[in-house]
Amino acid sequence: MAKEVWIRFRGEPEGFRRFVEETRGLVDYYLVEDERLASEAKSLDVKTVSERLGDLKLVSRLEDVSPNSCLKIEVKSGGDEEKAVKASDMGCRYVLVRCSDWKIIPLENLVAKLHGRTKIIAEASGIEDAETLLKVLELGVDGVLIETDDPKEVRKLRESVDRVVLKTNVLELRRAKVISIRPLKLGARVCLDTCDMLSPCEGFLVGCQSAGLFLIEAEVHGNPYVEARPFRVNAGPPALYILAPSGKTRYLSELRAGETLLAVKGDGTFREVELCRVKIEWRPLKLVEAEYEGKVYKVVVQDAETIRFVTPEGSISLAELSPGDEILIFVQEEGGRHFGTLVKGERIIER
Repeated sequence: MAKEVWIRFRGEPEGFRRFVEETRGLVDYYLVEDERLASEAKSLDVKTVSERLGDLKLVSRLEDVSPNSCLKIEVKSGGDEEKAVKASDMGCRYVLVRCSDWKIIPLENLVAKLHGRTKIIAEASGIEDAETLLKVLELGVDGVLIETDDPKEVRKLRESVDRVVLKTNVLELRRAKVISIRPLKLGARVCLDTCDMLSPCEGFLVGCQSAGLFLIEAEVHGNPYVEARPFRVNAGPPALYILAPSGKTRYLSELRAGETLLAVKGDGTFREVELCRVKIEWRPLKLVEAEYEGKVYKVVVQDAETIRFVTPEGSISLAELSPGDEILIFVQEEGGRHFGTLVKGERIIER
């Protein structure tokens, strides 16, 4: 489940525009209590929380709660917790929580009572504090707010939040329907040899688009012509994206021995494995296209029987794959990538 990053700008008003331009795509909402800045944020086309002009209306009283509001509350007692629960009962979309004394216990109580009903955004003193709040009661709050005027700190927070999400959640793999398989000419392909032994239905997530990655199984199955190589994933051309730790994507061309990748199973669980070798050779290739919720995602792989896609029931060889078959993919929010980090809202077209 995605976690949100909220920012309260701490600097001088004249620096607000530049700050937003440098952090757009990393921030879900800017909390703006100066309505002049809220108006400026509107012109910059970013989401804001404010009393009058925000995409979310910032309120502090229950009588002002509406479905598109965010209740700002300081929790000092059980009564304040009940205020948040009442706001949720009234359809409040968000509660922004500051804990003045005790921090973990009140947030645990709110997560237990509001999870799935109203999103909880917790004020944090910094990145380390934010990581803690994102893990309370295992589920964690839905997002964190910090106050800063430093774009570098915003980027570090975004990376930290994405890292926490990967460490505390199972990846949600989707069923995509194969719509096209066609041969390509000779091209480079990358074999990723790990320092571990991978298991059936375990492999790497790769794809032509960072928003849709295909789960390619390790070579765990032997056949009459070749022994199993359970340490290896034949991952595809060097230009493909691969999912790496912290939620980043890498190009296969960047990888080297000693680096760490995410080995993912068909049930969405994952672990970190190190690379022993990256081997690039030239082989015939195939393009596979699959559709999920009206969008088409693509991957290029070597044209060989040992290439297997993980499916809801197990895995299937490329040689047996046909249009209409269901295979597993990992769908991410669309956006640009800055050195592998997702920049939400940045326009990008990958075909």
